[in-house]
Amino acid sequence: MSAPTLHAPGASLFPLLEPLLSSVSKPIQYVGGELNSTLKDWDCAPEGPTVRWALMYPDAYEVGLPNQGVAILYEVLNERDWIVAERTYAVWPDLEKVMRESGVPQFTVDQHRSVRDFDLFGLSFSTELGYTNMLNALDLAGIPLHAVDRDETHPVVIAGGHAAFNPEPIADFVDAAVLGDGEEVVLAISEVVREWKAQDRPGGREELLRRLAVTGNIYVPRFYDARYGDDGALVAIEPNRPGIPHRVRKHTLMDLDAWPYPAKPLVPLAETVHERFSVEIFRGCTRGCRFCQAGMITRPVRERSIETVGAMVENGIRKSGFEEVGLLSLSSADHTEIGDIATGLADRYEGSNVSLSLPSTRVDAFNITLANEFSRNGRRSGLTFAPEGGSDRMRKVINKMVSEDDLIRTVAAAYSHGWRQVKLYFMCGLPTETDEDVLQIAELAKRVIATGREVSGRNDIRCTVSIGGFVPKPHTPFQWAAQLDHETTDERLRQLREAVRSDKRYGRAIGFRYHDGKPGVVEGLLSRGDRRVGRIIEAVWRDGGRFDGWSEHFSYDRWMACAEQALAGTGVDVDWFTTRERGYDEVLPWDHLDSGLDKDWLWADWEDALAVADGAEIEVEDCRWTPCYDCGVCPEMGTEIQVGPTGQKLLPLSVV
Repeated sequence: MSAPTLHAPGASLFPLLEPLLSSVSKPIQYVGGELNSTLKDWDCAPEGPTVRWALMYPDAYEVGLPNQGVAILYEVLNERDWIVAERTYAVWPDLEKVMRESGVPQFTVDQHRSVRDFDLFGLSFSTELGYTNMLNALDLAGIPLHAVDRDETHPVVIAGGHAAFNPEPIADFVDAAVLGDGEEVVLAISEVVREWKAQDRPGGREELLRRLAVTGNIYVPRFYDARYGDDGALVAIEPNRPGIPHRVRKHTLMDLDAWPYPAKPLVPLAETVHERFSVEIFRGCTRGCRFCQAGMITRPVRERSIETVGAMVENGIRKSGFEEVGLLSLSSADHTEIGDIATGLADRYEGSNVSLSLPSTRVDAFNITLANEFSRNGRRSGLTFAPEGGSDRMRKVINKMVSEDDLIRTVAAAYSHGWRQVKLYFMCGLPTETDEDVLQIAELAKRVIATGREVSGRNDIRCTVSIGGFVPKPHTPFQWAAQLDHETTDERLRQLREAVRSDKRYGRAIGFRYHDGKPGVVEGLLSRGDRRVGRIIEAVWRDGGRFDGWSEHFSYDRWMACAEQALAGTGVDVDWFTTRERGYDEVLPWDHLDSGLDKDWLWADWEDALAVADGAEIEVEDCRWTPCYDCGVCPEMGTEIQVGPTGQKLLPLSVV
């Protein structure tokens, strides 16, 4: 890379960037100036020091801009008059090439400032496949890759998002990691940085990181040492200096009504993957699906009230001009007031160009009345359901208590009320799965089509089967499970595809989407890896690895070659991290990170899954509606379930 161009801290790099944009695709994504973006002076604090954040979703603009997490933190931080927060995204290889040739560093889209000039560089990871993009951004920014090589002139690099619940694979590259909800903790971090700067930075970078670590809510990997046994297994991760907590706790935001963000939704300039205004109607899920990391790590359930949801929708539409509103959560139809929310919003926007949508719906939470309300404004998209497991047995193993008959009754109701398309989402590679469990997906899809034709009297019924590979995740009952190897995954999917295509009566009506098993193996390596996996990530990046979440950029062979080299002499290999089942006594790389879940409860639930696979009848019910089953979160975290009904109706009821 050419020597970075010298500039005053906080100065715009746009005069250097603009001449490069004519040579790259979709240059609009690098220009900034979106509706509702925030532009602040570099020294904006009315008194005392200004704290400056560069926020990154480590993927392309089209994926990163709609991300709720970054958008919310961007607003929360910029509401403080002493904080500047700007956004940056991964640059595509065509722009990276000319940036390196011209010495233009990683920049923010808001005011094209150098990321290196900020106090803090926060990255939100919803998937581990963004790790190489983080290394690329650090290198482009002129920030040393390894945290130990940074000094007071470099930003503090902080990881957040779901992948941060096991940050060990990126422990060498990040200065800190935050577990859980970010709204309050980013302000707490900002206060610590502000105080340290006001005191003229005593003790340098090391002291700032110490102040963050002693809060107990922020993990600073350099203050912990990992020890390994002669066999290569992890023995312990322990603090290496006094005053550093042995366990770091996740942060849980209570009272979502007090945090109605995003209040100023960003409107993209370039096309993005989601063109809608999204409102998170509740956070957390206690349905207890054993594979689901999101449901486990976001407990307890905290609902937004019907009034807050209504106010957020109205405000968001008015300020953005979006015509679609998505009501988001891990299982939106489970909101205790979803019926009143749907009716109230449908009444309010009837006759307008505003449409409402729910993401995938649980089969057992769906009803036609709800679906009709969401499609009342004339936009009737397909319905998406996620049975996850192909057979009744498999669904019992994962604690997704939906029978085949339940699903057929639900799709029959949908097809008979005018829907023509249903999408079903499944996983391949779940613990104890057999070929027969996967082939059952084909039988289920055929039955769906047959039922749709029968109840609707039409032949233009469609069903799309979408299949993802199962990846065991930390802080779930399946964290001990062996991951299925990619050869077996691909063979099962081949058999399934043949079973669908070979059926003359139904094959043409069934769409089939799936990913091969190789990316899942790499995701599994990064999900359950320890610090030694960092060497692999760095080697892959140095070999040209970028945008690993995109199939056209992903190279399995590159990852495996780098892994073989990086793990030589450690006593472990990729299979050790992925396709190997763990035992109860094994030290897991995330054991020192506290999601609130009791490890013994998780283990008991894993054993229950294996017992169910052998024929036992065990169901873990939802603690929103049944007695507590001692997962540990509420007493450990000092939290509680917050659900309605509130007894309120959506106001104002006047039709727009």
